[in-house]
Amino acid sequence: MSRAAWLAGILAAFAAGGLGYVAGHGGNPVPAFAAWVHSRGVAAPPPAKASGPVIYYQDPDGRPVYSASQMATEDGRLFRAVHASEDVSFEDAEEAEPSPTERAAQGMAQGEAGKGAGASRRILYYRNPMGLPDTSPSPKKDSMGMDYIPVYAGDDEGGDIVTVSPGRVQRTGVRTETVDRRVVAQPVHVPGTVALDERRVTVVATRSDAYVDHVENITTGDRVRKGQALVHVYSPDINAAAAQLIANPGFDGARRRLQNLNVSESVIDEIERARKVPMAITWASPRDGLVLQRNAVEGMKAAAGDILFRIGDISTLWVLADVPERDLSGIKVGQTATVRVRSAPGRNLSGKVAVIYPQVSPETRTTRVRIELPNPDGTLLPDMYADVDIATGDGRPVVAVPSDAVIDTGERQVVLIDRGEGRFEPRAVTIGVRGTDYTEIRDGVAVGDRVVTAANFLIDAESNLKAALQSLASARDDRQAAKAGGMP
Repeated sequence: MSRAAWLAGILAAFAAGGLGYVAGHGGNPVPAFAAWVHSRGVAAPPPAKASGPVIYYQDPDGRPVYSASQMATEDGRLFRAVHASEDVSFEDAEEAEPSPTERAAQGMAQGEAGKGAGASRRILYYRNPMGLPDTSPSPKKDSMGMDYIPVYAGDDEGGDIVTVSPGRVQRTGVRTETVDRRVVAQPVHVPGTVALDERRVTVVATRSDAYVDHVENITTGDRVRKGQALVHVYSPDINAAAAQLIANPGFDGARRRLQNLNVSESVIDEIERARKVPMAITWASPRDGLVLQRNAVEGMKAAAGDILFRIGDISTLWVLADVPERDLSGIKVGQTATVRVRSAPGRNLSGKVAVIYPQVSPETRTTRVRIELPNPDGTLLPDMYADVDIATGDGRPVVAVPSDAVIDTGERQVVLIDRGEGRFEPRAVTIGVRGTDYTEIRDGVAVGDRVVTAANFLIDAESNLKAALQSLASARDDRQAAKAGGMP
């Protein structure tokens, strides 16, 4: 580089800095400095020429005051016109998208080039820059002075595919997931009550009038074993039948009468062996279990059929859950149920649905479901409250997508398929069972497709806008074709 050229470059830079400083501080030595530079034979670089249409007007002093139309300051100075080339862009160079004005200018230039050279990218129409359903066959501005955005034929792949720039995909947080086969289950959360197994409850009662002679040291809540003595009673009818059996050994009628009076076989055998009528007959527990009720009191008279003891086996209990009517369709016999009680926090008891009762409560609109649970350690007690989770579904893997991927409008369900390179295709689907995290898809997607799980509402809104604009453009083309054909 020559010395003169080097000096010219330094002076030009200094001149530009000095001009900016002086203009910002209100001084007036700029003409003198420019004359000095000119006298030295150094030419300042010419300012860049603004290009493109005027997009807005700015305060002449550079203050942040803007206007869509020309206006003046209080002292009568006109606002400065800002052209498209002077507009500020905050996008990265490699990912920056053209501003609406630049796209309009490019569209007009390409449209002119297409007329002469048959360019392949033909402008179909111009759409509203604010996303409103308004199109124009020629460039125009909206009420705010913003240029309409051109839509090219090359940008439309056919169908409803939406193209999003890679930078925008990253900024909006778009995430995808691969469609796969999964077991989809939606637990039904319902309250329940622990109850005795009706088949495991027995009462101790006489079948004739009797008097309680003695009661063993057993009270309500005690656990008893099968065959353990409970109460001793005196009954005239039983004693008469026992005397007849002794007087007529081997007579089957006398033995049958004692059996009808509910005398145990062991007591009858003892009468035959000892050939003596006992003063009181011993009543024993018919099963292992818990004494739920004791009514026997020494010296009392018990009429035929009066309950002396009530004993229940709690080794297996029921949980009766009230399932809302709307959830009954997913409940089947044999499904797994998880039960939690307050007396055992953090412990989950597992059982299966045994019976779905065949009626709906008219007051609560619920149906009772019975779950059988083993209770070997006695954790569960009758009348406890329980929280029940019933797993719906049949346990077979089905085609499923994350529940966040399904856009449900009420009338239809849509997922967005990632076609790669920023292209997304909205696709209507038929859904099945809705699980906690995944939803069954019966039609519309296949295993291996990638669906959008985050920011899908933004892409769906863009797709709906595109469809609306295409519909308007198609209607306009049909009207123009009709006019060209002479149709009214």
